[in-house]
Order: sequence, then structure tokens, then C-alpha cells
Amino acid sequence: MKLTVIGGGSVRAPEFVRGALAFAADLKLDELWLMDNDSARLEAVAPLSEEIVRRAGSPFRLCQTTNLDDALRDADLIVTTIRVGTEQGRVFDERIALKRNVLGQETTGAGGFAMAMRNIPALLAIINRAQVLAPRAWIFNFTNPAGLVAQTLYDAGFRRVAGICDSANTAQYETARYLGVPVDAVKTEVYGLNHLSWTRKALVNGRDVLPELLRADGFVNSTHLRFFDPSLIERLGMFLNEYLFYFYYRDVAVQRIQGEERTRGEEVLALNHELFEQLRGLPPAEALAVYDAYNRRRSASYMAYAETDEALREQRTNPTAETEPVHRPHEEVGGYAGVALRAGLAITQDRPLRIGLNVANGTAIAGMRPDDVVEVTCEVDGTGIHPVTIGSIPEGPYLLMRTIKQYERLASQAILAHDRALAVEALVAHPLIGSYPLAEALLEDYFEAHAPYLGDWH
Repeated sequence: MKLTVIGGGSVRAPEFVRGALAFAADLKLDELWLMDNDSARLEAVAPLSEEIVRRAGSPFRLCQTTNLDDALRDADLIVTTIRVGTEQGRVFDERIALKRNVLGQETTGAGGFAMAMRNIPALLAIINRAQVLAPRAWIFNFTNPAGLVAQTLYDAGFRRVAGICDSANTAQYETARYLGVPVDAVKTEVYGLNHLSWTRKALVNGRDVLPELLRADGFVNSTHLRFFDPSLIERLGMFLNEYLFYFYYRDVAVQRIQGEERTRGEEVLALNHELFEQLRGLPPAEALAVYDAYNRRRSASYMAYAETDEALREQRTNPTAETEPVHRPHEEVGGYAGVALRAGLAITQDRPLRIGLNVANGTAIAGMRPDDVVEVTCEVDGTGIHPVTIGSIPEGPYLLMRTIKQYERLASQAILAHDRALAVEALVAHPLIGSYPLAEALLEDYFEAHAPYLGDWH
């Protein structure tokens, strides 16, 4: 089998390679290709991956390339994780929004749309090429904003593409961790959109254990559920995706982020710059130790501003190399690598799996259109990906889903057509924006900041 990662110069690539080692035998993995158009980053990151594979006895061949065709040709599984405009683009996205008192988070609202404008055209070119060179391959997209990206790719006619996100499966992993049972012994029911989802059940031996877990302080305080008021969790009665914080606590999120010295994008930009400076000239073994310390620091500060405990928030917003992460979404749920590799194994080797993915709704969630891409629990096997039947959902989540889906549909049309007027309509439809003058001002700022990447819009 040939597995290809597009965006292989990402700082997360070595972690993906670590994950691939655990799946190598079952996948019958012969080659793992890391492709990136940034040769400098690829040359900095690839040696870390090579060292990881070497230490594991080199069970597969690791290839690095800047040639897209070489990476795609005859691939069986393709993972796309790109960031057009690099971390600096994220910084622009956040600061432009915050300047106008709008949430600037990179996957939600204004920041997410700006990121989509840059990433989606590049992904369309990549996947069009994959259709020619690897027509049987399944493509798992982790490029953000993953939900809007998946919707646009579906609207563009691509069918062997699924959106992946580790947060869709957090409830399953957290339940398994807390109860001390294997992950696959927990059967969850997840519904929503990417970064806007709810888990309504967690079945263990056929019994729904979620209600009692949501009442257990030990469980709540050991997960990101501690970001939310206990009364809200009690009223909703579901495990909440951490990104719902931006919708349920919008004003709090904006105020706290504006109160920080650096945005998350600026923090990641600084951490990455420091990492690449430190890696320069180091032998692989030392470089890998530096990389692992970087990962600890980055994980420690994830969503730190959502913490209600001031001391804990201060600790996480000023991490050191030794800081142990309090909230570990990537490590605990296996990251995007775990989602892609588990789903890839289920499809290519017919190993039935239950997992949350971003795919077309079909008839899964009542009231959503068949071609609405949703985040939903799926049964995956050698025949493909099949959303489970969720049926009717509570009106609150349903109305929020429908509102965000309206935004995503307009945004997809706008990006595919390069239509500025539709882009304004999309941002006005988003509940975190909701104003024509504000939408127009945001777009003008984003077009100015990202002009080299956007092409001609009319």
C-alpha cells in the first residue's frame, strides 16, 4: 500500500508517521510519502520522520518530495493537510477579525472563511490531479475549516473524500479513558457539523453511560467539558464539542482572546519559528527531542483562554518546555492521524469501524438535506462510509446546524465562483457576524491581506 500526506512539511507530520507505524502491518503499508511545496520545511521535518521510522526498524519506505504527481501516483490513501499562507495567514485572519470585535478563530466564522478562500482552490487542484493519478484512492481531508472544505469538495463533485477531525471522536476516547475500557468498546452517537457537534449517547455493553458521566465531577473536570457551565451541560444532556464554546460563550471568548498578549496564531507562529531555528544543524536524535518538547508546549496552551480557573489559564498561556498539557485533544484521541488511519484501515482491509466523520448526510439527520455535509457517526468497512441513522434532534442544535449550514452553502458557492457578493451573503448568514457593513469590511481587509493567494474575484 502507498499512503500519501499532502502537507508533509507540517510540524505535525512526524506525529502522523508515528501513528502510521502502529498501523503499518495491518495496512500492509509499503510506502509513506510526505509531499510539500515548501522544500525548506520539508527538509527540516522529514529527517525527524526518518529517525522515527529508523528507530522502529524501518517497516516501510519513507519518501519525501515536492513533486505532487510523484506523491499521488498510484496512492491507495491520501491525507490532505495544507495551510496556504502559512501561519502568518492565520495571524492576519485572527487580528483582522478581532480589530472589529469579531471572533477570529481560524475555523469558525470570519477567520474560517478567510482560510477557506486560500485553501479550497489549492485543494481542488490537488484532488483533481488525484482523480487522474490515483482514481481508486480514498482521500481524508484535515485541512481547515474541515466542514466547509468537505462541503465545497462535495459540491464540486468529489465523492471519495471524507472530512476528518479528532474532536468528532473526543467523547468516545474520553469515555473509554475514564472507564478504563478499550476505545472500540464505546459506541457513541455524534451529530452536527464540524466544530459544531454534540454526542448524545455513549454505549458500553449496550448501556448508555453518558448521563452518569455528565453528572460525575471527576469526568467533567478531566475533559474540556469544564469549559462550560455545569447548568448548561445539565440542560443539554450531551457531550459538547469544545468549539461550541465560541457559540455558547461568544462574548467571553472574544474578550479573553483580546485580553491576551498574543493570539493563538501568533503563539503558534512564534513556537514554529523557534522550533525550526532549533532544528537547524542538529543530528536527528537531538532534533527529535527538541520536537517532542515543542509538541508538549503547543498542546499545553491549546484553548487556554477557555479555562475558568485563572491560575490554570495563566499556566497554560505561558507554557514552558516542561509544561504538561492539561487538555490533550491530539494525544488522547490519536489526532487526525488516528482518525485517518483507522478509517483507512476499515475501508482498505474491510475492518468494520464506528467513527465520527464529515460526509454527506443522506438520510442520517432528520431535516438536513441529503447533500449537506455533516459531522456524524459512521459505520466504515470495505464497502465504504455509511452514516448511522440519527433521526430527529433537539431544536436548539438543529436550528444552529441549519444556520451554519446556510453559511457553508453560500460560502461554498462564493469560493467556487469567486463571487464577492455571495461571500458577503455568506458572512452575513453566520451568527458570529450577521451584519452587511461588518461582512463587507471584513472581506475588504481579507482580500487586501491575502491578495497573493486569492486570484481574481468579481
